[in-house]
Amino acid sequence: MLDRTVKWVKGEKAMKRDVTLGVGWLSVVAVILANSGTVFAQSSWASEGPVVHGHHHLNASDRVAHEHFWRDTLGGIPTPWRDVEVFKFPNAFVFLADREPSGGTIGTTVNHIGFWVPDARAVIEKVRAAGYAVITEREAPNATVDNGVVCPEGQDWCYGYVLAPDDVKVEFVGNRSQTIPIQNHHIHLNTPDVDTLRAWYVDMFNAVPGMNGNLKVADLPGVTLRFSETSKMVGTQGRGLDHIGLEIDGLEAFCKALEAKGVTFDRPYRRIDELGVAIAFLTDPDGTYIELTEGLDNY
Repeated sequence: MLDRTVKWVKGEKAMKRDVTLGVGWLSVVAVILANSGTVFAQSSWASEGPVVHGHHHLNASDRVAHEHFWRDTLGGIPTPWRDVEVFKFPNAFVFLADREPSGGTIGTTVNHIGFWVPDARAVIEKVRAAGYAVITEREAPNATVDNGVVCPEGQDWCYGYVLAPDDVKVEFVGNRSQTIPIQNHHIHLNTPDVDTLRAWYVDMFNAVPGMNGNLKVADLPGVTLRFSETSKMVGTQGRGLDHIGLEIDGLEAFCKALEAKGVTFDRPYRRIDELGVAIAFLTDPDGTYIELTEGLDNY
């Protein structure tokens, strides 16, 4: 076995987590680095802490269309997973299930997912040129929208919204200090009770509560959970974004601790030895389906 340190980059701050990598993993690293270029190579996987961000799992009616968006347009690194590929971004994997979703993300408990990019305007233009809908004017009706982006007055950053295949809403947020092309940034949760839902994530996953502008948030390494007050929404399972994923150190013991707090698992802890991972599934109080993994950070 060979010890390696894998970095998680958030803005200009690198955090480290030691992981033990086997020979099988080294062959995956070779595939990733061969396709990544120097910029992505400087920021690989998450991070420090027992709970970090892991993945977004999408239901895909057309895998080729999703591959064009996540790989060809946004630059996600194809990474072998069983007999398919998943797409690796700094701080997140995007998984695709070949399944017709019952609808997009809008109207569910996860309104959208968000990525940091150095120049949101340039990324919005690239996504538009690739044939995807830019929906910033519709989604930010009270803001001044200039060619698909909102640039807050007095700030040097912009943001905008697009629709990925199967109506998965994606936000791009500018971060001019960022030296890599793209990285995972946030998950935007809709809830009728912001304080209660945020407290649940703080209690269950040790997320750190805070503020992001006028939004209440909770931070984990690799992701900010943003909360907006809305009427009751439908859950995520079966929709364009089926579930969110968190990577856990010591998952079996962690699941037992959650059960002691009253959590009922939809799918209890189990190991998948051929993949070298362990998984468990639960649903948050408002209906967001969550997968907990251990070992995904070795891919």
